[in-house]
Formats: sequence, structure tokens, C-alpha cells
Amino acid sequence: MPTFQISEAADLLGVSADTVRRWVDSGRLAATRDASARRLLDGAELAAFMRAGADEDPGRRVSSARNRFRGLVTNVVRDQVMAAVEIQAGPHRVVSLMSREAADELGLDVGTVATAVVKSTAVIIETTGEHHA
Repeated sequence: MPTFQISEAADLLGVSADTVRRWVDSGRLAATRDASARRLLDGAELAAFMRAGADEDPGRRVSSARNRFRGLVTNVVRDQVMAAVEIQAGPHRVVSLMSREAADELGLDVGTVATAVVKSTAVIIETTGEHHA
């Protein structure tokens, strides 16, 4: 069964390691200690925690799209007809091509908080090839 250190779980959750430690200390997340006294989170329990947290996203109640990346607009390139909008959502960079009119109406500029919503029939999953023990 894979396990994750606090920092690894924080990266996966998109929060700070301190936040994960607080969740463990409060009992919101379960952790064990290894021989070096480092806290470890069980992979299956972490996955269940992440699934349960997805239900807290208000967007899930008004849309069939389940892949939502809230982040900060880091770049906008507009021409006369189209706009390319880049969002950095935690470690994820999402780029959307849309009409310039849509980008203007949404007020999308560098520094704007926005959510990229992805609905697709093709999703590719990759791993690093490393296995956590």
C-alpha cells in the first residue's frame, strides 16, 4: 500500500505542509509514524479524503464538469478575434483558447482569479514511474 510523507500529501492536495500537519493534529486526516518518526499518510485514506473534499466544491452542484482548476491568470494574449488565457492552479498550468469577446466579458487579465473547467472524453493519466513504499 503506498504511503506519503506530509510534504508529498501537501503537493497532491495543493496546500502547505503546515495545513496537512494541522489536519493530522486535528484528526481530520489519519497518519502513522515510520521508524524515523516521520508522519506517513496511507494512500487509500488520502484518496478518500481528496474525493470527499471534492464534494465541497460549489461548482459540482451546478455543472456536470468535474475537473475544475481554480488559480491565478498568469498570461493573456489577445488578438482581434481570439485570446489565449493561461491559469496557474497549484502545480498545474492550464491554457484556454477562447474568443476575445469572452475574455473581455470575463475580465480576464493577469492577476485575476479564475477557474478552468475541463470536460473531455479523453483524459491521459501519467505517472513518474516511481512507486511509493
